[in-house]
Parts: sequence; C-alpha cells; structure tokens
Amino acid sequence: MTDTLERPTAEVTYDAMAPYYDAFTAHHDYELWTTVIRRLARDHGLAGTRLLDIGCGTGKSLLPFRAAGWHVTGCDLSPRMLELAAAKAPDVDLHLADARALPRYGGFDLVLLLDDVVNYLIEPDDLVRALAAAAANLAPEGVMVFDVNLLRTYRTFFAQPAIVEDGDAFLGWRGLTASDAEPGVLAKAVFDAFTRDPDGCWLRHDAAVHEQRHHPEEQVREALALAGLRCAGVYGHGADGIPHPGADELRDTKALYIARRGVPGGERR
Repeated sequence: MTDTLERPTAEVTYDAMAPYYDAFTAHHDYELWTTVIRRLARDHGLAGTRLLDIGCGTGKSLLPFRAAGWHVTGCDLSPRMLELAAAKAPDVDLHLADARALPRYGGFDLVLLLDDVVNYLIEPDDLVRALAAAAANLAPEGVMVFDVNLLRTYRTFFAQPAIVEDGDAFLGWRGLTASDAEPGVLAKAVFDAFTRDPDGCWLRHDAAVHEQRHHPEEQVREALALAGLRCAGVYGHGADGIPHPGADELRDTKALYIARRGVPGGERR
C-alpha cells in the first residue's frame, strides 16, 4: 500500500495494524484510564455493570472492566483485532460490526466508543449514525462515554514521525498532517511495520493508512442532539489521561464526552 492509494476503510487499516497494535500502544495505561472513566460515568449517574465496548479492538479497554466483574460485550469492524481480543477474553461476547450500523445487542448501563472510534467517522452523517446506534443500546438510565482527538493531537502526533521498537519488530508512524492544521481537518498518517526474519533480514509489511476527522465541540454537540442524546459533560486531558472539566483544543490532546438520553436538568462542564 502506498500513500497515493485510495482512502482505506478503518477495517483495512486495523486489519493491517492488528499484529502490532498492542506493542505500539503499550505506553497507554488502560487500567488507570478506564478507572477514571468509571468514576466520571458514576458522577453522571452510572448505576449498573453492563458494558458495551464499541470498537473494542484487541480488548485493551474492556479487559479492566471484565477483571472488575462487569458483564462485558464488545464489537469491532476489524476481524483481526477481534481475533486478538477473543484470545485474551474467550468468555466475552464479541461481535463483528460497524459502529455506523450497529445492531441492538441489549440495554447497557455503560456504552463506550474509545480509542479513536469517533475520529475515524469522516463524514458528519457517519458521526450521527454511530451515536444514534450507540444510543439504541443504552439502558434508559445508561451513560455513554466517547473520546475525540483535539487539534493539538493533529498538529503534533499526526504531523510528526514516531518510532517504537519491540523485539524483532520496528514500528514507524509518519504524520502527514500540517502542524498548523485548521479545525475540521482531515488528518492523515501512515503506520509502517518491519520485522526481522530468521536470517536477520528486515521485511516491510503493508502500511496502514490512517485518516481521521477533527470534530469541533460544536459539531459533536449537534450530532449528539440529532442522535437523540444530551451532552452531560465534556472533559479534556493530556498524555497523563487525567481529565479536567472543559477541553482546550490547543492544550489538551483529547476530549471525553459524557452523554445520556432523556436526562433532565443542565449539563456539567
């Protein structure tokens, strides 16, 4: 795959990246991050322990919930990512599904769309469809949590190279986005993997081309309303994963959104 090929689907991108995903993201503390998310969700009314993890990938975000005794269901559009999740958690219900056309699996107390699920929804209609499908899986008093990348991420991580070495694997990230990217940018980066064969030669594997849309807060709020949801809170955080009320596009790397349906009263920020 070269940089000039047609836009890949997220399925193609993550099927190619699946064997290396855990190594490339090993520096992320999922135990801490999911603990923080549970606390935030409880602050916004979470009461039960039924989880739907949309875009569960290799299972890194659902495993801490499973270990805490939650009833967990996961779905992803990448078969290869799901295979890795199933190997880690064979007792978890896992489904192959696109977030934009998600079946109704039940009424869940907590629905997650984490780790860039929303960022890969390129078109505004896709964002509304995914949020509406997720909302259809919420219990009446359920809580939804999702994250979006902020401009700082697209002006830094998506604009720079990064290298990860993992034993006999050499993983490269080539950010192709302008360092002064504007709001709403369609950001692009390429992930390359090189592995060493038994003879010591390096083999280059198919590149995974990542394209993500920056979703400004105004657009996210509009999509939530169209999906029949209420924005109950917005929190920003940096590389430490510790959220604070409100999100700053140029100082924070991500925003965490808390959403509910049929919730009376005002919003928290």
